[in-house]
Order: sequence, then C-alpha cells, then structure tokens
Amino acid sequence: MLLKIAKLVGAGTDSCGRSRRGEGANWQNRVPMQRLFALRGANSVERNDAPSILAATDELVRELIDRNSLQADQMVSWIFTLTEDLNAEFPAVAARRLGINQVPLLCTREVPVPGSLPRVVRTLLHYYAEEGHAPQHVYLREAKSLRTDLESAQ
Repeated sequence: MLLKIAKLVGAGTDSCGRSRRGEGANWQNRVPMQRLFALRGANSVERNDAPSILAATDELVRELIDRNSLQADQMVSWIFTLTEDLNAEFPAVAARRLGINQVPLLCTREVPVPGSLPRVVRTLLHYYAEEGHAPQHVYLREAKSLRTDLESAQ
C-alpha cells in the first residue's frame, strides 16, 4: 500500500502532493504540520426575517473566527443549517458580506425534531490549523443550551 502511495505522490512531493523541491533532506522539519479541524456553533435568531437571520449569523461567524484566530485561506468549507421556522434569508449571505468569498458555503434545513429549540442557525466549519490547535466551538444566546457540556463554547 505504501508503495502505491509513494508512486502516486511522487519523489518530489510530500504526502499532500506539495512540492519539496529545493528544500533539501530536512523538508519535514521546515513546514509546520497542519491538520483538518471542524468547528461547530449555533446562535438563536430573534425573528424569521432577513435582518434577524443575518445579524445572528454575522455574530456567530465573527465569534468563531475571532476565538479561533482564523483566516479565510485556512477554511475548506462551511455549512449552515436553519431550523424549519427560519426561511427568510440564506445565512451564507452574512458570511459573504464579511468577505468569505473563496470558501464553498452551503445552507440546509435542520432536522425538525419535536421539542427542539426553535429559531436556531447552526454551523459546521472545516479548516486547517497547526497540529496543536484547540478548536473553540461557539454557542451563543439561547443556543448555549444545546451544548452545556462545552464550557469553552459559552
């Protein structure tokens, strides 16, 4: 199996296909190791209207970026969900307004579980960061009740 991977990757690239040319024998020690992480977050929305959805999403996106010191070039993809009682705007519009223009964004509907918290925007962000990075999930306002086990998310 390793031989197949070595042939696919090639002698002049690392395991991710990045070029090693000119870096000498110690190329592994020169590039900080990064790995893929996933962040979760949620925020409650006051009303089912575009300004409320965008304001709650803007607050959530800014907080995720700030707490995790993220730059757009680290982001791989971003998924937003809305509870079924929210349909006045796409939450991805708020991310685009913040300048997140080169990251694939997807909006979808949350599963309507009876008794679940109403008027919530949730998110899942995939991004690259240094190996020792500790993801800081973010749950705001009424959505804090969704993950009381994550003290750092509050």
